[in-house]
Amino acid sequence: MYKRVLLKLSGEALGGKTGTGIDPETVDGVVTQLVELAHKGVEIAIVVGGGNFWRGRQGVAMNRVTADHMGMLATVMNALALQDAIEDKGVSTRVQTALSINSVAEPFILRKAIHHFEEGRIVILACGTGNPYFTTDSGAALRAAEIKADVLLMAKNVDGVYDCDPKTNKNAKKYSELTYMDVINKNIAVMDFTSITMCMENKIPIIAFGLAEKDSIIRAATGEKIGTIIH
Repeated sequence: MYKRVLLKLSGEALGGKTGTGIDPETVDGVVTQLVELAHKGVEIAIVVGGGNFWRGRQGVAMNRVTADHMGMLATVMNALALQDAIEDKGVSTRVQTALSINSVAEPFILRKAIHHFEEGRIVILACGTGNPYFTTDSGAALRAAEIKADVLLMAKNVDGVYDCDPKTNKNAKKYSELTYMDVINKNIAVMDFTSITMCMENKIPIIAFGLAEKDSIIRAATGEKIGTIIH
């Protein structure tokens, strides 16, 4: 079992089958697993995306910086939804943001995040890195390095990393294991290169797995062989 994990959740994952809005059944399934892990003593940080509401690249007719900031605000809505669902099951949380929104969340401060882990709280991290032109994958890699996470868990809408899209190619090959350089050299679409490079430099293993699989978050966090490991 990993001691401290960072889970990267896409906004679309929280939207269920449609990928939009917040699907209560999907959120409950995720939260139930997180609560069980917290009771097992796993320290959990979550970086959540906002694609179920807004992606920066949707705003093609507007300034890119404005569009990306709108995407960051979308991640805050998802973070608050997760916070409410987790605390409804009896586990304390804190939402920390890379942008200052003091009425609803703390600013990200590393020492405070570590203290929350020590107090048994789940820390939900929103707004990515707080900078435009960076993805929430980059935010996840950055925060994983800062908190010294043992592993970065990437919950995906497919059950691992493939050499091409398994939804459109039935002959797609699933990788059980990759190196960071495999991902870069083969241009495999699992995370952007900034994220992969940061994980490589800080020796943070990545496990990409299917969120829809039964108890997949628990299985990944407790060391079961699932999905694709990148190291």
